[in-house]
Amino acid sequence: MALVINTNVMSLNAQRNLSTSANQLATSLQRLSSGLRINSAKDDAAGLAISERLSAQISGLNVAARNANDGISLAQTAEGDLAQIGNNLQRMRELAVQSANASNSVSDRAALNAEVQQLAQEIDRVAQASSFNGVKLLDGSFQAQVFQVGANATSTDQITVDAITNARSSSLGAYNGYNQQNVSVTYNAAAQGFTAAIATATGTQNVNFGTLSTDAKVIAQAINAAGVAGLQATADANVQTGTTTNGITVAGTDTITLNGTTISIAGTTDAQTNRTNAITAINSQSATTGVTAVDTGSGVRLTAADGRNISVAFGAAGSTGGDLASYGLGGLSNHTSTFDLTYQAPAGTNSITFGGAMTTGLGAGAHAVTATGTAISAINVSTADNARNALASIDAALSQVSGARATLGATQNRFTSVVASLQTTAENLTASRSRIQDADFASETAAMTKAQILQQAGTAMVAQANSAPQGVLSLLRG
Repeated sequence: MALVINTNVMSLNAQRNLSTSANQLATSLQRLSSGLRINSAKDDAAGLAISERLSAQISGLNVAARNANDGISLAQTAEGDLAQIGNNLQRMRELAVQSANASNSVSDRAALNAEVQQLAQEIDRVAQASSFNGVKLLDGSFQAQVFQVGANATSTDQITVDAITNARSSSLGAYNGYNQQNVSVTYNAAAQGFTAAIATATGTQNVNFGTLSTDAKVIAQAINAAGVAGLQATADANVQTGTTTNGITVAGTDTITLNGTTISIAGTTDAQTNRTNAITAINSQSATTGVTAVDTGSGVRLTAADGRNISVAFGAAGSTGGDLASYGLGGLSNHTSTFDLTYQAPAGTNSITFGGAMTTGLGAGAHAVTATGTAISAINVSTADNARNALASIDAALSQVSGARATLGATQNRFTSVVASLQTTAENLTASRSRIQDADFASETAAMTKAQILQQAGTAMVAQANSAPQGVLSLLRG
C-alpha cells in the first residue's frame, strides 16, 4: 500500500467497522431493554407481519374465552331459575295428588287450590324476571342467540342457542298428545279384548292390552302396565246411589251379593233400620269388596274409591217383601265405572286408535294427537276431577322444564369444552409469537459483549490509523 497523506484508507476502514459495531451494540441494547427481538419493521419485516397476525388471533381467542365463560354464566342463571320453577311444580303436583283424595272437604280443596294459584303466579314471576345482563331468559323472547366463541367471524367460531324454553305459566302445561276424561265403562259379565294402534310418520305401533273385564280399575291397570311411553290411565272413584222404595212386612235375614261376596243383612219392618243394618254389613266386608257405604237419608251410597265396578244383586230372601230397595240399594243392579286417559305423545305421533269391544266409551275411529292440556296458569284443584286433570298438565310442565335444564346443562358442558380449547390454542399461538418477536437474552447478551469489545477495539484502531500518516514526516526530515 502506498504511503500517502491525502487519503487514509486504514482510518476509513476502521471507522466503517466502528460504525458497524456501534449499530450492532445499539441493536443489542434496544433488544435487551425492550425484551423484543423485533422493535421495528426493519428488524424483521416478515417476522413482524407474522407476529402481528398471531397477536390478533391471540387477543381474539382470549376475548372468545371470556365470551364462552359468559355463556356458561348465562346458562347457569337460566338453569337455576328453572330449578326453582321445577320445585314449585313439584309442590303443585303434591297438592293436586292430595286434592284428588276423597277424604278432603270442599274447604280443604279450596285451601289447597289457593296455594296452587300462588305457586302458579310465582312461576310466572320468576319466568318474567329471569335475566342475565338485561337479556330476558325464560319469558320466550330468548330465540336463536349467537355466541362468538372464536377469533374469526365464521360459523365455526360461533355457537347458536336456538331457544330457552318459555317458562311462563301461560305456556307451561300444554303437551303433544290426547286427553279424554270420564271414559264410561258399561258393565259386561264377559271379558273383552282391548287394543290400541299408535300411528307415527314411520309406522304403526300395535298394543294389545289383553282380554279384560269391563272394569275401570282393571282397564286402567292394563293400560299403565303396557309400558307405552306417555300413555297413562286413572280410574275414577265409582259412586253409585240406591233408593229405598219397598218395605219388609215380616222380618228375616236376607242376603245380597256385592262384587261376588255374599253378605247377610238382618231385615226389619223399619226402612231406616234396614239401611243402617245394610251399611254395617257392607262396611264389614269392605276389605274384600273394595266398597264402602253411607246413608243418604233416602238410600245407600256405595263408593269404590279405586274405581272398580260395583256389582250388586239380591240373594236369598229370609224376610217377606225383602229386596235391594228394602235396604236402600234400589236401582243398583246396572252400573258403570269411568276412567281418565292421557297420552303425552312423543314427537311425530299422529293418532291413537282403540280397538276391541272396549272402545264404546272411547269413541270409534282415530283420535288425533295434537297440542292439548291445560296451561299451568289455568289449572285448579278445587275438585277431585280437576285435581286429577291437573296432574297431566303439571307432568307435561315438569317434562318441559327438565328438558330445558338438561339442554342448558349440555350447553354449559359445551362452553366449558370451548374455553379449554381456546385457552390451549391461545397458549400455543403465544409460544409461537414469542419465538418470533421476543429477544433471546443469552444470545443478545453475547452479541452486546461482542459489540462492546469491537467498539473498544475499533476506537483504538481508528486512533492508530489516524496516526499512521505521521510516518511521512520522518521521510521529509531525511
